[in-house]
Amino acid sequence: MSTPEISQEEIDAIYPQVAEIIADALGCDEDEVKPDSSLINDLDAESIDFLDIVFRLEREFKVKIPRGKAVEEARGDLSEEEFEEGGVVTDAGYDALKSYMSEVPEDRFSKPLKSAEIPKLFTTETFCKMVLREQKSDS
Repeated sequence: MSTPEISQEEIDAIYPQVAEIIADALGCDEDEVKPDSSLINDLDAESIDFLDIVFRLEREFKVKIPRGKAVEEARGDLSEEEFEEGGVVTDAGYDALKSYMSEVPEDRFSKPLKSAEIPKLFTTETFCKMVLREQKSDS
């Protein structure tokens, strides 16, 4: 399963809209929302906020972002068992995640990484890439 290539220009083109949606959903100032802001650690998002943000992005960009799609795509060709074991991301899964989420600063990845902690890695740019991937898969 290959994921479409996304250029920095494409990300930059939709970033202002995505940042505005995230700021609005989280009730924070837009200048607090940076490309590498962790939605959970930096912007205090909760899981319910992720649902709201995804809903707003779907409406704004006319795409459908299935729940769990980012982790599923990050897994790539790995089976669930190869990706995680006992709630902890395997070494192969860790490498796949780092490659797929290249926008996430290196120092945010730690081992062992629990599967439940993956959403803490999501940045504003991660959501830009989700939208762009869905736009490309629809075309």
